[in-house]
Amino acid sequence: MKSQRRLFPLRPEEIWGIIKKKTHKESDGMKLNYKRTILVGFAFFLICTFWQAYDTIIPKILTDKFGMSQAYSGIIMAIDNVLALFMLPLFGSLSDKCKSPMGRRTPFILIGTIVAALAFVGLSFVDNLQLNRISAVSAIDDPAAMEAIYEDQKEAFLLTPAGESFVLGEKYAKEAFAAIPSMKEGKVNPEYSDYVVPARQAAVHKITRSDPSLERLFILVLCVVLIAMATFRSPAVALMPDVTVKPLRSKANAVINLMGTAGGILVLVLGMVFKTSSTKNALMSYTPFFCAVAGIMLLALVIFMLTVKEPRLVKEMELESRRYGLEEAPEEVDTPRGRLGKGELRSLLFILGSIVLWFMGYNAVTSKYSVYAEKVLGMDYNTTLLLAQAAAIISYLPVGMIASRVGRKKTILAGILMLTAAFGTASFLRVGSSQLLMNAMFCLAGIGWATINVNSFPMVVEMCKGSDVGKYTGFYYTASMAAQTLTPYLSGKLMDMEGMTALFPYATVCVGLAFVTMLFVRHGDSKPMKKQSTLEAFDVED
Repeated sequence: MKSQRRLFPLRPEEIWGIIKKKTHKESDGMKLNYKRTILVGFAFFLICTFWQAYDTIIPKILTDKFGMSQAYSGIIMAIDNVLALFMLPLFGSLSDKCKSPMGRRTPFILIGTIVAALAFVGLSFVDNLQLNRISAVSAIDDPAAMEAIYEDQKEAFLLTPAGESFVLGEKYAKEAFAAIPSMKEGKVNPEYSDYVVPARQAAVHKITRSDPSLERLFILVLCVVLIAMATFRSPAVALMPDVTVKPLRSKANAVINLMGTAGGILVLVLGMVFKTSSTKNALMSYTPFFCAVAGIMLLALVIFMLTVKEPRLVKEMELESRRYGLEEAPEEVDTPRGRLGKGELRSLLFILGSIVLWFMGYNAVTSKYSVYAEKVLGMDYNTTLLLAQAAAIISYLPVGMIASRVGRKKTILAGILMLTAAFGTASFLRVGSSQLLMNAMFCLAGIGWATINVNSFPMVVEMCKGSDVGKYTGFYYTASMAAQTLTPYLSGKLMDMEGMTALFPYATVCVGLAFVTMLFVRHGDSKPMKKQSTLEAFDVED
């Protein structure tokens, strides 16, 4: 039977109940549980610890020890993203359906981390085997090694980092070449970066091609590491929305990203301790460094397993959502949302397109900068990246708060402008340029990236219901991984053709295009809780 309205919609006791409920909500404001979020963030901490080490050291190994071109090394660096295109949505969905006593996400985090850490250490031993193979040309500032390089490459056509073509035998006599020092007046010698490094890389490439078995083994072990990482990336990221009410997810994501940045900073500090960016250590053994990184990952896992009881935290979130009237209807919790509306779908596609573009720009820099800094700028990449991470850390919480007031979209657009300005300015810097200016640009890039990163993921998952969080997390990572699949090769190919100085102009164009696509996003923004008017409160049905 059709319901009928009462003459007086609510009884006096019901009116009093509404007043009490409303007063309770207003007096007891919604607050983020920072302790809980930080502990959950240890899963993201160990992910970022690995990726910081991966992005800075693996490109150096590929180019310096295996002699790969920038394009070919870009292909290898994109393997993880190719795997992620398929594996992240898969494991995101599998974790959605997991019914383990440990929770939906925790089993994936546990197994994936252990396998990844152990395989990462194994990767360093393969690297050592290759280092022994190239020992004849690997010693820095050693006349015998320099003479061996010269004899091997004196008739070859080579390319400087700036794109200048030269023939080694025409450019130098053997004695003059052997006398070129790696350092001059306490700084990297531009002559060494321009002529010795390309010649050594070409000599190493020739040795590798004579017997590529170690190269293939290195790539195989690398794939094992990357598959292990892919198994728990989506589950680890999806854990935050699982334990956080919707209006607080931007703030929570800020904390999660802060934890991730802390992991990245720790790796950069380790890099400074082990001097991984030193020109004299360009062909060092990375085993101690890799062991330290793996140890940090396992320690973070132990802390996570001891402090994060996923089923309990999920239950607490559900109770908190009910308290604020944010819970989803039971039928929506247990079943997928179904198709999005046309407007929502359009917004989802545009934000995923934006994610592709800004990751194309950002990942091009992160995957090539360790090599770029050494060969084009003559700077310590650890220092500049550390400053970028520090700037990001300072920005995460304020950015989350700003987004909750002005909206996620506006905040992201501001971040894109900052990142574009930073990359555009860095395009003009070379060896001898102001270290202070480069540091300032990387600080600006760190703030810009933090601004984008804090808000983009919550915008994507805002468009789904609770049961689809893992699936939409997979969408987010599919977009970012698609970008990171393409951009190492595209940027590397451009650098091989035009010189390494093409890196930052490429990144600037990609990030700038993301600003355009982001303008068309209309959904997924943060919204304050809707306040019910007095009249609306009385307009109820039986």
